Order: sequence, then structure tokens, then C-alpha cells
Amino acid sequence: MPERILVTGAGGFIGHHLVGRLKADGFWVRGVDIKYPEYETSVADEFEILDLRRFDNCLVATRNVHQVYNLAADMGGIGYITAFLARISCNNTLINAHMLEASRLNGVKRFLFSSSACVYAQRKQKSAEVTPLKEEDAYPAEPEPGYGWEKLYAEELCRYFGNDYNLETRIVRFHNVYGPLGTYDGGREKAPAAICRKVAQAPDGGEIEVWGDGLQTRSFMYVEDCVEGLVRIMHSDYCEALNLGTDRLVTVNDLVHLVCGIAGKRLRKRFDISRPQGVRGRNSDNTRLREVLGWEPSVPLEFGLTITYKWIESELLKKACTQTAEAA
Repeated sequence: MPERILVTGAGGFIGHHLVGRLKADGFWVRGVDIKYPEYETSVADEFEILDLRRFDNCLVATRNVHQVYNLAADMGGIGYITAFLARISCNNTLINAHMLEASRLNGVKRFLFSSSACVYAQRKQKSAEVTPLKEEDAYPAEPEPGYGWEKLYAEELCRYFGNDYNLETRIVRFHNVYGPLGTYDGGREKAPAAICRKVAQAPDGGEIEVWGDGLQTRSFMYVEDCVEGLVRIMHSDYCEALNLGTDRLVTVNDLVHLVCGIAGKRLRKRFDISRPQGVRGRNSDNTRLREVLGWEPSVPLEFGLTITYKWIESELLKKACTQTAEAA
């Protein structure tokens, strides 16, 4: 009898990819989200539309499962998470608290919480040449307003449920996940998807807008690496927070250059420093990840961006063809 697994946020980018991986590994999977996956049908054994801000729905979602990957969250790129602090904080606090309590009451054996690098102290991220962030750098606390504070508190809540109720919890701090089947427009997209979209839409020799001065730095992890890491961390015996990301630091300008190369375009950059930029630099220290798992993300940025760009380009072409047909 295969283990029964719940993936919340299964209508979203990482959750959808995770469901596919777990099914390929032979598990029975229930997907839950407030929406269905946007770009392809889920392969989950069951997919239920539930608003997990409601406790009764969390009880329904966690029935008769052994493991929970709690990826459900109200989130998006830097423009989104800096614009809706109260809404994001309230929504995610409700989801996480209710999911932990429902999992406890329904006898879930193991619960994985998807946290974020936004929990890290902002004072350690003021330089583009940032020192890679170790897990202990989240304290003394000074996380990203709203989203970061909510994630950091939920990490503590996981520890409390482990200590008070013996609920096995795992905590994963994501560092900038990208790949195909993710949001690439509408305001919630992350930097790699936004840049891929802008480059795809620009004519060769044209111009694209870049938020900030382009010198801010990040590391980026391909979604297949992310899913592999999630599965490995869930199956590990480690219950403290772990970074999950790459430790290759690149500027936003580097990212634009790579995508332009993939597209075969020469484009000018127009910088808008009035736009949200987030911290000046952020990178993952993978020392503890390697110690715990004997593994770390390894998909090269150039490879992952090529797949991502081609997928976004194809989606834009589909939309353009649909609009042309509707106008005819």
C-alpha cells in the first residue's frame, strides 16, 4: 500500500511539479488548492478545490494522509509581496496555523513547511557582494516585511508543534525557484520569468525595462532541483530549517544577458529605480544542505533558463494566435 501524500498549493508552480514527481515515484497523491493548475492538468489521484484559510477545509484536506507538503501560500514576486503586506500576512498565517492543527488532529506523520529566504535578516543583505546566508542568519530577526515575518513565525510554529505534539516537521527555505509552468505575467511573476517574458516580447534591437539598477544580486534554482530537494528533505531526519537553493550569485544584468543570448537578441536596458528591488544581495549557503543530504541543486542556470524561456515564448505565441483568431 503506497503512502498517501497531500500537496497543498498543488495548483501552483512548485506544487504542480511536485505532484508529478511524487506520482512518478509511485505514491498516492491528493492535490489541494484554491485553483486548478493553469497550464496543464494535474496527475494527482484526487484534486480538491479548498480555501485553506478555513480550518474546516484543512481538516478535509488532511484526512487519511501520512505526509503533508504544505506549499499553499499567497505570494508572488517583489512587486506583489511589497504591495499587500496585511493581506499576505493574514492569509498565510491562517493557512499555516490551520494546516498544522488539522494535520495534528488527523494523525499526519510528517509535515513539510515551505519557508523562504525572505526570513533572513535584511541587515545582512545590503551589499550586492553578499556573504552567503547560513540558516542561523535569520536571527536576530529582521526579515522581509509581511511575507518574511509570516514565514519566520510559521517556522517557529512548526517547532512548537514538534515539541508539544511530536508532529514530525521539516522546514525548507526556498531561494528563487524558476522554470516552466510558472506564472510569467500579471504581477505575481518572479524575476527570471518576468525577464524571459520581456525579452520574448521585445523586437531585436529594442528595449526592455529592468527594475532597479540591474546590479542587485540573487541565486536561482531550477524547479526540478527544487522538487528533488523537497523529497530528500521530507525523507531526511533533519527537523531544523534548511536552505534550498543554488550558491551561484548573479546580478539582474547577468540574468538579462543570459536570456538575451538564449533568445538571440540584442536589447537595450532601461532601468527604473522607482520599482521595488528587495534586498541588495541574497545568496544561499549550502554547507548544511550538503551535510544533511549529501546533495545540492546542480542544474546550470543556462540550461534551466533555456527551457524556461522557450516555454514562455511558446505561451506568448499561443496567446497571440488566439487573440488574432478571436479578432478575425
